[in-house]
Amino acid sequence: MIAPNMHYSELKDSYLFFRIAQKTRAYLQEHPDKRLWRMGIGDVSLPLCGAVIKALHKAVDDQAGAGTFHGYMPECGAPFLREAIAAHYAERGVNLSPDEVFVSSGASDELGDIHDLFDRSSGALVIEPAYPAYVDANVLTGRSVTHLPSGRENGFLPEPPEDTSTDPGRSGADNVRISADPNCSGAAADLIYICSPNNPTGAVFDKAKLQRWIDYANSRGAVILFDAAYEAFIEDPELPRSIFELDGARTCAIEICSLSKTAGFTGTRLGYTVIPKELVRNGMSFNDMWVRNRTTKTNGISYILQRAGEAVFTPGGQRQIKENIAYYKQNARIITDALDKLGIWYCGGKNAPYIWMECPGGMGSWDFFDLLLNEIQVVGTPGEGFGSCGEGFFRFSTFGSREDTEEAAARLIRLLK
Repeated sequence: MIAPNMHYSELKDSYLFFRIAQKTRAYLQEHPDKRLWRMGIGDVSLPLCGAVIKALHKAVDDQAGAGTFHGYMPECGAPFLREAIAAHYAERGVNLSPDEVFVSSGASDELGDIHDLFDRSSGALVIEPAYPAYVDANVLTGRSVTHLPSGRENGFLPEPPEDTSTDPGRSGADNVRISADPNCSGAAADLIYICSPNNPTGAVFDKAKLQRWIDYANSRGAVILFDAAYEAFIEDPELPRSIFELDGARTCAIEICSLSKTAGFTGTRLGYTVIPKELVRNGMSFNDMWVRNRTTKTNGISYILQRAGEAVFTPGGQRQIKENIAYYKQNARIITDALDKLGIWYCGGKNAPYIWMECPGGMGSWDFFDLLLNEIQVVGTPGEGFGSCGEGFFRFSTFGSREDTEEAAARLIRLLK
């Protein structure tokens, strides 16, 4: 009899958005005359930009003609898209070879698949609060996970641990733990997750602090998985949009990017991963390994979607997606203006599409959720759902419509002033 992967039994119930859905459904059943202002889910609301739509139509037409039809695509990505992405990085001063860029079906898929590159005995370090999939993907592989806590005192941007060592005695459900020590001493930190701009907090690492993480990773031979899904929302020119803007990153980092939020591809599914050729451990090139992995486990991304992705990196595409991003960032300003009027602490918003606020009056995050739902019909995301360090905080997404955002902000002010 084949044995199942028993690590699935170690997963915590993915209750966050299910519980939100349950609560909102129950509220609407009791109050069928009410409507909700949804500020929780991180899905976009604006349609794909014109340049992308035009490219999609053109690619579909290509598939209708014998001379322009495309079957299987290169597993690592079509040269035209890999070259376009490398050129986009070059405009920002980052030199990449096109064969260091791998086209994917999205950042979430890649964050799970990338575990194939690493030995299961290595430990992962996740900065909490965190995107829940970081932890779950490691649990499924049997890898030990240590959470590095962060909080308001450091702007949810912690420093690297001062001392780390592996602990081979941890296994099973005990693999996932919270470090009570702010220095995370004793933690296994071979695979380091950094998300900047961060989901859920909206915090962004500056160059000095990110450089310290790069130096730390290089000093112990660790690898940073740098989740740059929201890099296009950074407007401060002093803040790094790519980890490869900093010295030493090419020997310790993999960057995973998505077009979901930057170009509205949440329903279209396209992203890319950058693996430098200098990233080598034990004589093994991670770039070469990923080529082998992709050519073994995938048949590539469709021609139609890759042509759509290429359009994102044209001058017209960049102008149009920036207009959409500006719309979401104006939504963010509406929410942060409301919080400023109320004197409530928050981070995010300016360089990120998420606003992470402190719950007023010391309320718990689920208590605050219930208050907003029942009193003003506004739905956000309780911080506890992103780990224990999120308790007492609350996330607002700015991807809704302008009208809904303005109404939600006005209701928030009336409730809390």
